[in-house]
Amino acid sequence: MTSKEPPLKGIRVVELAGLAPGPFASLLLADYGASVLRVDRAHLDAHTSRLPPPTSDLLTRRKSSIALDLKSPAAVALLKDVLKHVDILIDPFRPGILEVLGLHPDLLLAANPKLIIARLTGFRRDGKYKDMAGHDINYLAVSGVLSQLGRKEGPPYPPANILADFAGGGLMCALGIIMALLNRTLTGKGQVVESNMVDGSAYLASFMRFALKTPIWDQPRGENHLDGGCPFYDVYACKDGGYMAVGALEPKFFRDLIRGLGLEGSSCTRQQMDRQSWPKMRESIRERFLQKTREEWEQVFDGTDACCTPVKGQDELEQQGYEQRPAVGLSASPSLEVPRDQAWQSEGLSPGYGGEDLLETWFGWKKDKNYLVQQGGLVKIFKSKL
Repeated sequence: MTSKEPPLKGIRVVELAGLAPGPFASLLLADYGASVLRVDRAHLDAHTSRLPPPTSDLLTRRKSSIALDLKSPAAVALLKDVLKHVDILIDPFRPGILEVLGLHPDLLLAANPKLIIARLTGFRRDGKYKDMAGHDINYLAVSGVLSQLGRKEGPPYPPANILADFAGGGLMCALGIIMALLNRTLTGKGQVVESNMVDGSAYLASFMRFALKTPIWDQPRGENHLDGGCPFYDVYACKDGGYMAVGALEPKFFRDLIRGLGLEGSSCTRQQMDRQSWPKMRESIRERFLQKTREEWEQVFDGTDACCTPVKGQDELEQQGYEQRPAVGLSASPSLEVPRDQAWQSEGLSPGYGGEDLLETWFGWKKDKNYLVQQGGLVKIFKSKL
């Protein structure tokens, strides 16, 4: 019986070091079998027996690193040689940086027509924000998505940096890479994948945007069915300080919720979609949840269709031995498993760790034959033409 190989086995990825979205895109590729080499800034301890501390990037599972000073022509020349023989380059820099470094996509594709160059920015590459710095909250803000998030009583509120950085950024970039790989099987050619966190976030919010023209989301922020305005789609505190999440939108699920809460006889729960009754309904539900602990409510609602579940903490799940699984299961070409010792924490990756071994695995390159270590980074050895 043949073993099942991950779908991206044999795919070589070079990731120019960044934070959050770029590393997340390459983490997805690595977990599905790709071999990933991160390019870090030169560090005097890189490529020595006393490696520098890991960088602040936590999304480093299954990756290796080399350190390069991209202001050095010899280092850029080495990187160009690497890119002649790989499948994917992930560029997390602002518009124009790759070109300034002498790594214009046109030049890279001329040297390696099969190369897929994934360029991931925060703002769009055109428009008034293209040269500005930003973070997740800024990309959500100008995409229109942030305006729909948050409670009625306060300003818009971002959900940490999950939406723009990871979903609209890294995940969408990885999707673009996979589509480019699929296209390459048909054409034999690579291409440039353009992704940004503004457009990625806006695309994710397509339903939210369309819903503004429907009764489900036609009220001000915080007064709609899915944004905290609805009492049967919200989070409630319990007697012990724990929380229960309620999502009983459909009438049959709502009936199960009300039955579990013991509120069948309450007048405020008889007309689920009557907005006038929602304030009183919310208060009744709030008071009822405060009468039991979270564990007691779990016992009430487990196995029912009330759409009522406990809000579990990450530390709680870790203590319970919860299994972190790959994002998508594939029956014929499964991903690599998430190692248990890496499911809850990351050891990070030091600049220079494992990179020389990977260069030898990929190309058969060796130090002092194909490259040197100078000032904490690798540089190309130029062969004499004599």
